[in-house]
Amino acid sequence: MSNKICNLFNIKYPIIQGGMIWCSGWELASSVSNAGGLGLIGGGSMYPDVFREHVQKCKKATNKPFGVNIPLLYPNIEEHIQTVIDEEVKIVFTSAGNPAIWTSKLKEKGITVVHVIANTKFAKKAEDAGVDAIVAEGFEAGGHNGREETTTLCLIPSIKQTVSIPVIAAGGIASGRAMLAAMSLGADGVQIGSRFVVSEESSANIEFKKAIINAKEGDTKLMLKQLTPVRLLKNPFFEQVNNAEINGASTDELTLLLGRGRAKKGMFEGDLKEGELEIGQVAALINEIKPAASIINEIIQEFDIAKNELINSRF
Repeated sequence: MSNKICNLFNIKYPIIQGGMIWCSGWELASSVSNAGGLGLIGGGSMYPDVFREHVQKCKKATNKPFGVNIPLLYPNIEEHIQTVIDEEVKIVFTSAGNPAIWTSKLKEKGITVVHVIANTKFAKKAEDAGVDAIVAEGFEAGGHNGREETTTLCLIPSIKQTVSIPVIAAGGIASGRAMLAAMSLGADGVQIGSRFVVSEESSANIEFKKAIINAKEGDTKLMLKQLTPVRLLKNPFFEQVNNAEINGASTDELTLLLGRGRAKKGMFEGDLKEGELEIGQVAALINEIKPAASIINEIIQEFDIAKNELINSRF
């Protein structure tokens, strides 16, 4: 398979693994890259020394291209950027902030830069900042999300009309058929998060993985819209937030309730009661823990089957 995304990253398949906090360490990133996709290390949940360690281990575990995801609001971002430069990481995905701040510096070092957006306004800003591609993330996605609540089905065509750079679809994609649907809407590739959370190599806690496997339709919801919208799996902490919002809690009250380390507590440590469990709507379709390579192989096989079915079908 060869297209703009494969050529941009020098990868076999236009599949990018989401750089998810607490779930995307060097083991997952290197496994995805070795299987023909683009693995990403999720730098947003790592202290600078840990981030550097993961980058170094990933370099040893794969000779294929890999990248890192760095939220631009990360407090130690200067140290993360320096690690990227020192370790000669070739691909950086940025999110949660203004891409104009760091894009030019990264590109001066020969680094390919991709920015994550959820609406046309920020897609255009990212293109104007000089990024090489964008990830257009729909409302279905897990974790932090757009306030507009635009679904992937509507978002991708809008973004394609707005920018001329390659577009990577994200949100609700965990299968070959979903990948084909996204690309038929104009996406040049896909970014997949939730499906890779439930991989053998993911650093997510096994209890969190089991909770995802047991999730049913309607078990996730976009919450904390007064702060930063985030899609959560329903659990006792979710109910606390939901009740607080129903009772008109202020931003300060919600901030106090959220506290610190909730995502780590739930996703990395496996506290299914008090932890924040970030996952996408597609969790309801995930029912098995598999190696990352198997996930990619299954997605590509299903993509090819679905594509041939459409070519041979008569409407």
